[in-house]
Amino acid sequence: MNAKEYVRKYFIMGSQNCSRNPIHILHEALEAGITAFQYREKGAGALTGREKVELGKSLRQLCARYDIPFFMNDDVELAIKLEADGIHVGQQDTPVADIRANYPHLQIGLSISNVKELQQSPLELVDYVGVGPIFPTTTKEDAKEAVTTKWVTYVRHKHPNMAIVGIGGITTENATEVIRAGADGVAVISTITNAKDIAQTVKKL
Repeated sequence: MNAKEYVRKYFIMGSQNCSRNPIHILHEALEAGITAFQYREKGAGALTGREKVELGKSLRQLCARYDIPFFMNDDVELAIKLEADGIHVGQQDTPVADIRANYPHLQIGLSISNVKELQQSPLELVDYVGVGPIFPTTTKEDAKEAVTTKWVTYVRHKHPNMAIVGIGGITTENATEVIRAGADGVAVISTITNAKDIAQTVKKL
């Protein structure tokens, strides 16, 4: 899998982001042409335990049917249980070195939001980095301050060959700015989950 290709239109979702059936939303998004999916069941109203696993299985099967990479957010154990293609972690989650050592087959994405994190992260062990939040976002309760597209350009300058996906407050209106700044793709949550027309939205991204 080429990370620069699969991060192009990267959809992140959990049931807590949806006002209707998440399986239907993912199906529409896959039909519309998303290039990767991350299961992020987290925050207020999120499923836990068996329900979380069962929804994960359904979403995983859908991605497999469309041959689109399925990523798990944070949870290494569940990633293995669902036979995920990869895992996305933040700076405070399971260390990248541990995941790479124990599960060499997994694709790994890592969130990076400032220079210190960039310098301290073992980038040689990850497949792509998620940089942001680019714009202010209300989807993540613990979101950091927006870093603007200048951060994308900075990371691209420092790591010209790294696969970079921008995240945070990205819409069909500002996605082009993020790509122009140097990102290989954009990651979105509510832009798709709240879309009246998912097909048109994914196309515009």
